[in-house]
Amino acid sequence: MLVIHRECCGYCGACVSVCPEGALELIDAFLSVDDCCVSCGVCTKACPLGALEVTDEEPV
Repeated sequence: MLVIHRECCGYCGACVSVCPEGALELIDAFLSVDDCCVSCGVCTKACPLGALEVTDEEPV
């Protein structure tokens, strides 16, 4: 599961541009993750601020 740390996110779109599944979308300075995210972690490596994290925890 992909976790967005919104307090760290600069909404630059770097993660959106590298997502192989097209699961990330940036609209009006709000980053959203679609259900097609496979938690590959490519976006976490592209994020210059470390605002993304792949975890195996399920959402509450």
